[in-house]
Amino acid sequence: MKVALVDTVKKKEGEKLLSAAGFSIVSCNPDMVVSYGGDGTIMRAEQKFPGVPILPLRASMVCKLCPDISNEEILSRVKNGKFAVSEMWKIQASTKGVTLDGMNDVIVHNADPRHAIRYTVFVNNKPMGGEIIGDGMVIATPFGSTGYYRSITDSYFEVGIGVAFNNSTEQSDHIVLDENSVIGISVLRGPAIVYVDNRKETIFLGENDIVEIRKSDKIARVVVLLD
Repeated sequence: MKVALVDTVKKKEGEKLLSAAGFSIVSCNPDMVVSYGGDGTIMRAEQKFPGVPILPLRASMVCKLCPDISNEEILSRVKNGKFAVSEMWKIQASTKGVTLDGMNDVIVHNADPRHAIRYTVFVNNKPMGGEIIGDGMVIATPFGSTGYYRSITDSYFEVGIGVAFNNSTEQSDHIVLDENSVIGISVLRGPAIVYVDNRKETIFLGENDIVEIRKSDKIARVVVLLD
């Protein structure tokens, strides 16, 4: 099996693991991409090889999708065909002619930490409350709900799209919407920034700019082990 390796700082260690298990390491057109790290490495693997099945191996304390067995045992099971591929829907943000997709979340944040932003939120084109003042919002997938979303809300979810308000001046309870909901955020006073997962791209929003967030038509594929 041909695999690509995406890692943090332990490339030689990851290569040694894969070679010992009999995998062929390639840089393009892999059958599978091995994420050797933690949750952030999984997202980078999806960004580099979108849609290719991701096999998470643990080289970090935080790896939600990593099985709780040794990396050697994981590779042995995959080598022997004891795996399936699970599909996860992704989330996307669209604004100013740019669309970004991610596994985890879309974050709208004040660009200048010294100043809050003012904004309004629409769900399926219907206003959700009035003007909100704060640091911004986190809109998460179920996979992303155990990250930044959870640090704000002290909760997580398994179905739907989660909406969390970051340091709002007035109490703004988080909500979980149907996964097919379309969320619009209109900036009344910025500047604000939009970013998705740990991607390098950043979009700046000014007064009257709007970002639309919805379930993407793209999916991520993750390898799961079978008994």
